[in-house]
Amino acid sequence: MISIRELRKVYGEFVALDTFNEDIQAGEIFGVIGQSGAGKSTLLRCLNGLEKPSSGSVWVDGQNITSLAGDQLRKARQRIGIIFQHFNLLSSRTAAENIAFPLEVIGQSRLQRKARVEELLALVGLEGKGDSYPAQLSGGQKQRVGIARALAANPKVLLSDEATSALDPQTTRSILDLLKELNQQIGLTIVLITHDMGVVKHICDRVTVLERGKVVERGTVVDLAAQLGSRLANDLFPRRYGHRVREGAAVATIAFSGAVANEPFLSRLVRQFDVDVNILNGSVETIGAEPVGQFQIELFGSDIRSALDYLRSLNIEVEVHHGRTASEQFVDSNA
Repeated sequence: MISIRELRKVYGEFVALDTFNEDIQAGEIFGVIGQSGAGKSTLLRCLNGLEKPSSGSVWVDGQNITSLAGDQLRKARQRIGIIFQHFNLLSSRTAAENIAFPLEVIGQSRLQRKARVEELLALVGLEGKGDSYPAQLSGGQKQRVGIARALAANPKVLLSDEATSALDPQTTRSILDLLKELNQQIGLTIVLITHDMGVVKHICDRVTVLERGKVVERGTVVDLAAQLGSRLANDLFPRRYGHRVREGAAVATIAFSGAVANEPFLSRLVRQFDVDVNILNGSVETIGAEPVGQFQIELFGSDIRSALDYLRSLNIEVEVHHGRTASEQFVDSNA
């Protein structure tokens, strides 16, 4: 659905986006995450033609957006909806009138607009709210109006620019659930710009991590969450520091996903080997439909090396941070 090739955007001497390449499949929810100044919003504006890149190209549904101008670009944008952090609703218009606005712009009749608006209000769960003004709506309801407006012209792609950043956690979850439902019901391709790893975990299929305009990490959310040391994993499973390690003990971080996450492998390890296990930190998260976990553990006993090898035999990734010296009974075999 979207092909981005060698995309670069420079403002004077400042490189906002540096050689970005990506293919986003139809029906995918694709996340772009990074802190302020990472280049996320620049990328989004290039995707819908609000910014002309310094070099490179953006293709949406087979059309080169970067080569268009004037009426051609305006028509292409009708196939690309966008929702914003602060909703950007017209305060003097009702919810229904806000949703109808893009349909007025493209010249639909009053009857066509009315039917489409009623359909969209039902789609986003706002039946009975069409006559309400933005000031009469909650933040979540305003964002639902924004989503309905973005979908008015039946776009194939929806761009979300920090669309849940102004909402409380419960409302954020409801909006993300709505986007997921829309993705599944109508096959909508969604590009989601965010700085919140929790948003990525909840909804995205794949993610790219931007830092100072460069891609520093990319992959499926499940794979990155299960990868020791990835930025996504470090954010989802922050490590504990400052623990006073007992003499002779080892401290390791273990990462696992899939079926093994549902197995009592630590209790089996304690029964099978002469070790005690202390869980210092960690959790198991459900990402998509798959459990993914990381634990920081302290092992103490006479057979630590065998215990670590046992974990590795289960396809659990192991990284030892602290242990006995290389001359003693175990050394991390991955080192």
